[in-house]
Amino acid sequence: MVLAKRWTLKKHFSGSPTNSDFELKTAELPPLKNGEVLLEAFFLSVNPYMRIASRKLKEGDIMMGEQVARVVESKNSAFPKGTVVLAYLGWTTHTISDGKGLEKLPTDWPDSLPLSLALGTVGMPGLTAYFGLLDICGVKGGETVMVNAVAGAVGSVVGQIAKLKGYKVVGAAGSDEKIAYLKKIGFDVAFNYKTVESLEETLKKASPDGYDCYFDNVGGEFSNVVIPQMKTFGRIAICGAISTYNRTGLPPPGPPPEAVIYQQLRMEGFMVTRWQGDVRQKALKDLMTWTSEGKIQYHEHIIEGFDNMPSAFMGLLKGENLGKSVVKA
Repeated sequence: MVLAKRWTLKKHFSGSPTNSDFELKTAELPPLKNGEVLLEAFFLSVNPYMRIASRKLKEGDIMMGEQVARVVESKNSAFPKGTVVLAYLGWTTHTISDGKGLEKLPTDWPDSLPLSLALGTVGMPGLTAYFGLLDICGVKGGETVMVNAVAGAVGSVVGQIAKLKGYKVVGAAGSDEKIAYLKKIGFDVAFNYKTVESLEETLKKASPDGYDCYFDNVGGEFSNVVIPQMKTFGRIAICGAISTYNRTGLPPPGPPPEAVIYQQLRMEGFMVTRWQGDVRQKALKDLMTWTSEGKIQYHEHIIEGFDNMPSAFMGLLKGENLGKSVVKA
């Protein structure tokens, strides 16, 4: 008998999530049928997108999310016992799967890299950084890139890929600890947006000529200050808008339209699921190689215990993490 623990949505969030919005349930799983596998989670991801994705759930549904899991029992020859997979299974400790949607970790995964990185630098956040910077922004050598939430799972990889490609990088984060980390890994300019007297003047000082690319994870008022400082024909990759996810009223006003028009800016929102097949595999290979060679450094915010999934998620939305937030089951 296998008991699966599951975090479900007890009621939809109103503003910031609270403990009372979640409910921990236990379910007994049936015996495996032919073609099925039993998976046990050992790393689970929390990401900002879950705040928006939860609106699509019904009360009582399992919270959405990725996990790294191990096959502990198998009646499917494609996934023998011991296989490690990446899967979109939600906040649950155990799952029965028919194998569809399971992605095996690369066979050449280096022993030096923790498997949890498949949820971060060498996973969805890393791919988001890779394609958002290189495809959406299409940065060229010698340009200047502005990144916010730059100590998070996506932003830190954006900045490091930009440095690898020879760009100047300006980053903003929300604590002095995070700024110290960014300077350690080579950002040209990093500042605490919560303590500067003027965001506008800080941005102008960091790059008097303006910005060629803006990788936006935050949205809201922060973006409204950055966008007028873009160079003509600047590119803006919109990855997230975490500053607005907990809003209860109307969204804040958008960027000044005259800046977008007269500076002839290109703004594009994107989801990383757009890139599949060979291009995705090449990107994963690049990320794995750069990370194993130390060209991209990583920092994980590990929370111990499956029971702490809600607190890990709420902490992420408050910016408590440095690097990728991962729960070790």
